[in-house]
Amino acid sequence: MNKKYICYCGLYCENCAVMAKVAPAAKTLYDEMLKAGFEDVINYIPGGDGFWPFLKGMAEDGLCVSCKDGGGNPECAVRICAKEKAVEACAFCENYPCEKFDAFFMQSVGYPTLKQDNDLLREQGMEAWAKLQDERRRNGFTYSEKKDGLMKDDR
Repeated sequence: MNKKYICYCGLYCENCAVMAKVAPAAKTLYDEMLKAGFEDVINYIPGGDGFWPFLKGMAEDGLCVSCKDGGGNPECAVRICAKEKAVEACAFCENYPCEKFDAFFMQSVGYPTLKQDNDLLREQGMEAWAKLQDERRRNGFTYSEKKDGLMKDDR
């Protein structure tokens, strides 16, 4: 587990579809386009002058950094609060759960596994939570698939 991707809210960045699926796909697309010689002609394709540096950046540098490293919404109320209270994760806060999590917990809008994950984090600690996140990652889990109801495993 890469601890730099543990978010204050209890999400794990490496289980996000952007990191788990989009970043590897961007790398594959970039490598294939490079092999095919697109780097030499991309500026002649409409929009290519903006697309190529974007794709190259995704392929070489990745797409995201965790919220703890400055990624994500800078106005995230959860992050702001966690930083003010100096908690490693909100699950460890004496006020958890609070109203800042209402949208996160909604099945249709938020992350349906988040409450259960934070309960695990709070009750059994970081090691148990990390084991679950690593297991999910190995099994191809992403939060977006869970939101869409495509994952059968509710863990």
